[in-house]
Amino acid sequence: MPAAAPPAPDVTIPFNRDFDAPYGVAEQVSPRIARLLAPNPGPFTFKGTGVYIVGAGREVAVIDPGPAIPEHIEALKRALAGRRVGHILVTHTHGDHSPAAAPLKDWSGAKTYAFGPHGSGHEDGGVKLEEGGDTDFVPDVRVKDGGVIAGEGYTLEGVFTPGHTSNHMCFALREEKALFTGDHVMGWSTTVVVPPDGDMAEYLASLRKLIARDDAVLWPTHGGPVRDPTPFLEAYLDHRLMREAQILACVRDGLDTIPAMVARMYADVDKRLHPAAARSVEAHLIQLVAEGRLVRENGRYR
Repeated sequence: MPAAAPPAPDVTIPFNRDFDAPYGVAEQVSPRIARLLAPNPGPFTFKGTGVYIVGAGREVAVIDPGPAIPEHIEALKRALAGRRVGHILVTHTHGDHSPAAAPLKDWSGAKTYAFGPHGSGHEDGGVKLEEGGDTDFVPDVRVKDGGVIAGEGYTLEGVFTPGHTSNHMCFALREEKALFTGDHVMGWSTTVVVPPDGDMAEYLASLRKLIARDDAVLWPTHGGPVRDPTPFLEAYLDHRLMREAQILACVRDGLDTIPAMVARMYADVDKRLHPAAARSVEAHLIQLVAEGRLVRENGRYR
């Protein structure tokens, strides 16, 4: 029997899981931001997808319209009635974020904005994408890092943050020093990185990019706001580095396959989440092999 792994550094991320919001109702959460919660709770979406309506006047932008659930789309239309949708922004193309963009575009006439379609961050690499992505979404306007989208009373800037997906784009609201983080940073949990489109090295670099910013508040698509971003982001990064240390300890102890690593590292985590945890472990392993810190042979690591 392999020896027990040395204890990993204790990393406490100050999550807020007290999030409570009604479904289908646009709640004003700041002077320029309202949030409408979609009825799609689950182990990966927490209470559901938070759709953000941004603007202080008649014109607004919608960020991450959410899933293609008819009752949700109708609730979103009711919330937007009497206002003009100037822009539809999508952080990335997972099924709980982008599918409602198509019916919202048809209803409002607004253009869609995003970094690109699913997998576009690896479009020249022939990367096979994971199942579950919204491969139908293609933005009308492709947003680059630093690209500006301006409307009546709001100025949004693209902040490219690949890692969770290769096309993940956060959006900064300049008027409130607020950053809409999609799934790159969530208020209630860590983020899953699923290769091959998800990339751990890119994810860590994107976390460091946000740490270097001076945002006053983060608005994730899942969970409540993060009102003290720097220590939260630093803890997020430290957690990933802790997982690296745990993986290396597993390999030293002879636990050289992904299932064996997950069984030890996530022993106290809901087993429904173990398949996703295995993909994040795989993402770490791909990074560690690329850096020359581990070698992979026949599905085992040394």
